Parts: sequence; C-alpha cells; structure tokens
Amino acid sequence: MKKVFSLALVIISAISLQAQKIDRAKDYLEKKKLNEAKTEIENFLAIEKNKANTEALYVKAKVYVAISKDAALKSTVTDPRGVAFETMKQYLDLEKGKDSTKKNIAMMMDNNGAIFDLYRDYSADGATFFNANNFNDALINFGKSLEVFDVLTANKLITQTFDTTTCLYAGIAAEKASKPDQAAIFYSKIADHNIKSDGFIEIYKWLSDFYSKKNDIASASKYLNKGRQVYPEDAFWDAFDIEMIREKGTKDELFKKYEDVIARNPTNHLFMFNYGVELYQIGYDPEIGKRPANSKDLIARSAVQLKKCLELKPDYASAHMVLGQLIYNEGVDINNENKAIRPPAGGKLKPEELKKKNDLRAEVTKKFNESLPYFEKVDQLLGGMGKLKMEDKSILKDAYDLIITIYENSGNKEKAEEYTTKYNDVDKKHS
Repeated sequence: MKKVFSLALVIISAISLQAQKIDRAKDYLEKKKLNEAKTEIENFLAIEKNKANTEALYVKAKVYVAISKDAALKSTVTDPRGVAFETMKQYLDLEKGKDSTKKNIAMMMDNNGAIFDLYRDYSADGATFFNANNFNDALINFGKSLEVFDVLTANKLITQTFDTTTCLYAGIAAEKASKPDQAAIFYSKIADHNIKSDGFIEIYKWLSDFYSKKNDIASASKYLNKGRQVYPEDAFWDAFDIEMIREKGTKDELFKKYEDVIARNPTNHLFMFNYGVELYQIGYDPEIGKRPANSKDLIARSAVQLKKCLELKPDYASAHMVLGQLIYNEGVDINNENKAIRPPAGGKLKPEELKKKNDLRAEVTKKFNESLPYFEKVDQLLGGMGKLKMEDKSILKDAYDLIITIYENSGNKEKAEEYTTKYNDVDKKHS
C-alpha cells in the first residue's frame, strides 16, 4: 500500500510540474514576453508525451497569434498566423473525441478568442491588401479567412453557415489578379448557395460565360439555370442559351431555341429581331448559287419575325433597316434576272423576251418602292438626332445610300441629290 501511495505522489508531482510549465508560458504571454512564451511552450510540446496536451496546444496557438500581431516580432517567425491556425486545428481535432462537458475547455475559458482572432486578422489583412490593389495577397488572406470560417462552422462554433462577403471579395481579388480559375471557385460557392443580392446577378452571368469558354457546357448550363432560377426576370439567360447553341449546336436547334425563347418572352422585340437577322443571314447570299435550298422559306420567315418586332417597337431603326434591305435585295435578285436576258451575238431579243424584261423592270421598281419607306423611317428616327453611336451612324449611312440608289433607278434626280447631301453630312452632323 505504501508503494502505491508513493507512486501516486510521483504522478501528481509530474502533473503539477507540467501545469507549472504551461502556466509559466501563459504568464509570459500575459506580460507580452512573447519570445519567452514561445520558447517555454515549444519546449514543453517538444517532449513526446506532451505533444497531445490540448491545453498546451491552445496556449501555443495564442502565443503565435500574439506574435503575428507584433510588428517587431512577426518577421522573425515564419508565418506565425499560419502556425497558430494549424495548431488550432490540431487542438480542435484532439478535443472532438471528448465528452461535450469536457470539450474545448481551454478555448471556452478564453471565449474562443484565438480562432476568432485568426478569422478577423486574415479578413482585415485581405481588405488592406485589396484596397491597396495588391490583389494577390488579398486573395491569399481572404482565402485563409474562409478556411478559418470553415473550421468554425465544422466545429459548430458559429451558427452562420456561409461567409458571403469574404467569398465575394476573394472571387473579385482572384479575378483582378488574373486568376479566373480561382475566381470561379469562390463565385461558384456563392451561386451554389443561390444567393441573391444587389449586383450578384453578374456572378451567375460570369460563371455561365467562364464555363462556356472552357467548353464545359454542363457547368455553363448549371449556372445559367441557377441564374434563371434566382433572377427569372432577366433576359440574359435566354440570350446566352441562344449564344451557346449558336456556337455548339445545329441550325435547326438554334431556330428551335429561338422559337421557345420567343414563346416565353412574347413582348421582347429583341429576340424577334435577332431571330429575323439569324434567319436572313443563313438564308441569303448575294450569289444565288451559294444560298441553301430552303433559302426562300428562311427569308420569308425572317420577314415575319422582323415585322413582329416592329409591331412591338415601331421606332426600332435596326429592324426597319434590315427589313428594308430584305425587300430591296429581292429587287436586286429580279434585276439580276433581267440582266441575264440578253440577245444572241449580232441578234435581237425576241418579243416575248422584251416583254419579260419590261415585266422584270416593273417588278424591280415595285420592290425598290416597297423597301423605300423602311429606309425613310430610318432617316426619320435617326436623321433628326444629334450625336449618334457608331453603329447608328453606319445604319443611317446605309439607309441613305440605298435611298439614293432607289431614286436614281427611278430617275428622280432631285431626291437623289437631297439624300446625297444628307449622306455627306452624317459624320459632321452626328459625331
């Protein structure tokens, strides 16, 4: 019995000695003698049997947090904040297996101070670097802040489950640092949480575009559909859907998508205009031989869409211009057919050929006159305005050029000269 009692005294003495060493490190920390605190706690933890002492690990984390805040000392230690974080993770891992009443005692007695300091300090440095346009270091610190946040949530030390603000700034910092792949990681986290806030719609658009450019259609579609779900009123999603099919799909798939989109957006004139232009570009070529077999059908469908567009928005100059060109080019086709009727060498046209040519000339005039109001409407809409965008100036010039050709074809010299003057004045009047 006496031997057992003596052994107990030895054990108690050893425990007491260990506690004294930890208390000494705490005392040094309290007195801001950080080098001494660091040496004391590191020496204690260097002993094999002490490596899993959670109280000592927590003290070490606090010491290194304090060093990271000391302007003079922090440069003497390699990444003191990183050491503190790794030590905190080790501490929390060891505490996980304990009974809930005995878990995280050292941290609770400190009001979780060390780990919250890490989160705040990483965030603060991230903001400082960001405001100084040092986006690489901002990215590193925001990223570490999010790592600490994940530890906080994993250990149920906070009720919040996602740090939207830090994640956003990490993504922006990565994008500004020309690291789009990393930006995508942070932006994706925001989108995966279906977060909706002012300006956040651009995140869903950015992700759709990013993955589309990488030819990752599954991911592009995922974020496109998420954006549509969170911001259903925005027309971007349908427009981008169309763009992806234009680049990756067939013409029939593209037309089907336009029809689906227009059915869902019956008051959006732009989808009708773009569909009309798409149909016309595919169906028309100045050389008849290069046109697809269903060219006439495509051009007719184009005209239908352009007219629907103008029913919704009668003041849309671009639609007037394209519809006018469509009709005008029909006249050009007829004129080319007329030119192809020629007498044989040294001979004359037959009476029926002469009649055919006269009939064709009348058809050309009819088509040109039918297109003229659309070009004149462009003049009404844009000609009376002041400064115009480059695109609108180009449309106005093209309208004038065709009006001049139509009036010259009909022999109306006065009108041709009037619009020639307008054409020559476009840059001076609208720049």
